[in-house]
Amino acid sequence: MRITYLAHSGFMVATDDVVMVFDYERDPSHSVTKYLEKHPELPVIFFVTHHHKDHYNPEIFNLAQNHKRVYVLSNDVEARDTNSTLAIQGMSPGDVVEDLPGGVKVKAYTSTDEGVSFAVTMADGKTVFHAGDLNNWHWNQENSPKEVAKADAEYRKALHRIASENKSFDVVFFPVDTRQGPDFAVGATEFVEAIEVHNFFPMHFDGNYMTACDFGIYPFHHKVDTTFHCLHDPGQSIALG
Repeated sequence: MRITYLAHSGFMVATDDVVMVFDYERDPSHSVTKYLEKHPELPVIFFVTHHHKDHYNPEIFNLAQNHKRVYVLSNDVEARDTNSTLAIQGMSPGDVVEDLPGGVKVKAYTSTDEGVSFAVTMADGKTVFHAGDLNNWHWNQENSPKEVAKADAEYRKALHRIASENKSFDVVFFPVDTRQGPDFAVGATEFVEAIEVHNFFPMHFDGNYMTACDFGIYPFHHKVDTTFHCLHDPGQSIALG
């Protein structure tokens, strides 16, 4: 599969059978259009984890018009924003959709912000997790100890549910937001320690990638067998076996 960074939390995952686009906000490098022009035979699945404008752009309904296309949207994306003539599947936490183009299956999990996170299984058994805005969102410098404890508990409850049903993921896209200060990688670290992650891609870093990609300072309590990737310029891509 080939992973291409679009912007913010947006990624394109392309295989021999399908193209999957996650949380398209914008695509300054025009990577999606260029790839689809080269591969007119491939179906496209657009995934949207929630309605926030940095994760959802209605422009997706104007893309891939010459391809078979399906839209898998969190149910908090209002129907009035969508084109009713298209194949659209709404999802809430716990929902499962099978038999998507390319033999793709997806299960929606909860988020600690809006919408859902997605666990995707492809026809060959490879798995992709896109967290959306699932994260341990707290700021120790600003939040009270009670607020921090509440955020910790909510995140760990969500993480436990995912880990109880998924021993591993081949690819994980996860927020590493440097605005959280010293705690910017706490949620990501807890995720990788709870679930075997083969390839980890940080996202949601709003251009401040050097800290987000300094994987050596992530607060791990034990060694993990994970390959960390830093795609930070729109259009950067990597091929995974």
